[in-house]
Formats: sequence, structure tokens, C-alpha cells
Amino acid sequence: MKAKAAIIGSGHIGTDLLVKILPTSNLLEASVMVGIDPMSQGLAFAGRHGVTVVDNGVQDLLKRPLMNDIAVIFDATSAGAHRANLDALKHVRARIIDLTPAAVGPFVVPPVNLAGSCGRTGREYGDMWRAGNHSDRGGSISGRAGPLCRNCGLDCVQIGGARDAGKYRRIHPDHRTCHRKRWGASRGKAIIVLNPAEPPLMMRDTVVCLCAGADHAAIRASVNNMIELVQGYVPGYRLKQNVQIENVAAGQWPGAPAGTRVTVFLEIEGAGHHLPVYAGNLDIMTSAAMRAAEYMVGQNN
Repeated sequence: MKAKAAIIGSGHIGTDLLVKILPTSNLLEASVMVGIDPMSQGLAFAGRHGVTVVDNGVQDLLKRPLMNDIAVIFDATSAGAHRANLDALKHVRARIIDLTPAAVGPFVVPPVNLAGSCGRTGREYGDMWRAGNHSDRGGSISGRAGPLCRNCGLDCVQIGGARDAGKYRRIHPDHRTCHRKRWGASRGKAIIVLNPAEPPLMMRDTVVCLCAGADHAAIRASVNNMIELVQGYVPGYRLKQNVQIENVAAGQWPGAPAGTRVTVFLEIEGAGHHLPVYAGNLDIMTSAAMRAAEYMVGQNN
């Protein structure tokens, strides 16, 4: 029997997640979608596909008998709403996965730290990181390279279409884009380039690690292995060219030692379930959320 899931938030993120779960998940059943706008297109879509619709928020969901059967809750609202929702759900036993910028729970990148991150809090909880991040995109690469090459520095550059950049991403373009401490780097920098070109550009990322010392062959093999792991749930995640590795002199920044620079060029094409294919930055997050939930559920089966 599939585990019942609730999706809070009927916007594009929540709807894309719903569209992914309905036909493809062998472990999850999209049981209910929660919103606050009865005229929401997301709620209308959910209703047409036999999903229970709650159009008066989380408090209304908590009053429904079906809440007792919910095993996983996805929150695809906003940072402020998520904190309020988390407080409202504090006595609920369901596992919670955050797709907002709230940064409340442990940051989760499925192929890097899923097993170790889920379950750190009182309930199993995972934070997928948000649209302008490099969690799966660059974090998966730097997370794999870091242990091999003892990161001294980590730079992330993301280029994508301006059309899929929401208000939060524009106001806080560097928020969690490059979480250097997560991946063992002593220094980090992040740049986001929002290109207004039409049609929108496919999402691309460049990840640069400056390493104190490295086994070149081991790094290449590890990065290529990570690409394959991510492609297990995001088929459009790919290298644009071979991993570049070069030795560099000291002084790349004040106090930087001599070492090895590793550069990885990525492209992320979305699956096109609900979000457009150029919105790979969002598609990879909803895909990661579903993968995390399936892991949580599978651990109890």
C-alpha cells in the first residue's frame, strides 16, 4: 500500500510535485492538496485528478479525519508560511519535507546526505533548499569532491532564464546558493545571472573548487558517478563538458595556498511535467523532494 502524502501549497511548485507523484511514484499516493485560494488552478487540477482539495489552509486540514492517514507532508508555500505551518503541525506524526526558503531543517541533497539528514530532529524532516540554490546542482558535485580534495574554496555560478525567477530569488539572490560550510570549504562565493532572453535559457551551473591536494583520476570518477546518481531522479542533469582539473599557484585570493582547481560545467533540463523544461532549478527541487519522501517511506516498509 502506498503512503499517503499531503501537499501544502497549490502554486507551480506544489502542482509540479503533484504531477510527478500521480503517475510515477510507486511508494507515494497524492492524497490531498492544501491551498488558501478556492480559485487556484493547482487546486482545480488536483480535484480533476481525484485528489482531495482543502482550500482553507493547514488549520482546515488538521480538522479533517484524513489527516490521521497522512504519512508525508510537503510544504511548497513560502518561508513565512512554512514557519507558521510547522508550528501548526508540531503534534502531527507525519514526516515533513520543506520546499521553501525557510531553512529550518537539515539541508538535504539526496545522493549526498539523505540517509544522514532525515531524522536529525524530533520528527523526520528535510529541507530541499530553494530555487536559487546549488544543493542538488552544485552541492552534489562539491559534496562528492570535497572529501577527496579537502576543499579550500568553492565558487558557484548559476545562469538561468529570468522568467522563472520569483520575488524571493530576486531579493535574496545569494541565499543558500553556495553553502560552503556544508561541503567543507573554508571560503565560498556565489553568483546568479538572470538572463531575460526569450525563449528562456536552459539552467546552467558552473562549480569551481580550489583544493589543497587532489587525486585527479579519483575526482573525475567521483564527479561522473555523482552525475549518474542525480540522473536517477533528474534525467536532464548532465555535464556540458569534461571535468576540468588544473594545478594553480598560491594567491588565488589573499592567503590561498597553491593547489588544484576543479571546474564542473552543468546543465539541468527539467522534465516538463508541469514546470517548463528551462526551469531545471525548480524541477530538480521537486524531484529531490519526491526522492527524499520515497526514501523516508521505504525505510519503514
